[in-house]
Amino acid sequence: MEFSALIRTASREAHSDVGSSSFMTDLLGGRLGVAAYRRYSEQLWFVYRALESGPAAGALAADPVAGPFLRPELARLAELERDLAHLGGPDWRTGLTALPATAAYAARIAECARDWPAGYVAHHYTRYMGDLSGGQIVRDTAEKTWGFDRKGDGVRFYVFESIGNPAAFKREYRALLDALPLDDLEKQRVVEECKRAYALNAGIFRELAEEFRLSA
Repeated sequence: MEFSALIRTASREAHSDVGSSSFMTDLLGGRLGVAAYRRYSEQLWFVYRALESGPAAGALAADPVAGPFLRPELARLAELERDLAHLGGPDWRTGLTALPATAAYAARIAECARDWPAGYVAHHYTRYMGDLSGGQIVRDTAEKTWGFDRKGDGVRFYVFESIGNPAAFKREYRALLDALPLDDLEKQRVVEECKRAYALNAGIFRELAEEFRLSA
C-alpha cells in the first residue's frame, strides 16, 4: 500500500471523530454565533503560528524530509490574521488566549518541527489537507450563516488563491508522501503522529464545546 493511502486508512476513524465533534456539528449546523467562529479562528492562529514560524520557517525548509512540503501557496498565517482583524478589529491580539488543548497542540507541533521532521510532516498533512477539503465546508457555512463576502475577509483562511486546481495539488501532495525516504518503522511512527494530531485537534473542539455549550 502506498504511504499516502496507509495514512488515510489508518487515521480514518480519528479523522471521523474530529469531524463529528459536537462543537463542529453545532458550528456547521448554524447553531452557534459568530463569537464561536471567532474563538475557533483564534485557536487556529496558535496552531498555524507553530506550523509556519520558528523552525518550520527556517531549518525545515532545507530538510530532505519536511522541506518539500513547505509550499508557499499553503501558508495560512497571514490570511488568518486578516480574518481575525476583520472579526476583532485592529486590536484583535489584545487578550488573545490559547485554550489548554490548543497550547498542547501547538507545543507538540513546535517540538516536532525542532526535533523530528517526519513528525512535523504528520501535522502538516492533517492540517493543510483538511483545509483544502473539509475546510471548504466551514467557509461555505460561515459565508451563509454570518454574511461574510464570498471568499472575503472573515474566511480568507480557507481561500487558497495560489492553488488553481485543488484536486491536482492534493495528488501532488500525496505523491510527496509516497516518496518520503522513511523505513517502515518510521512510517508507522508518522501514522501514529497523524492520529495524535487528530486527537489534539479533538481536544480543542471539546474545550470549545464547553465554552459554547448550547442550552438544552
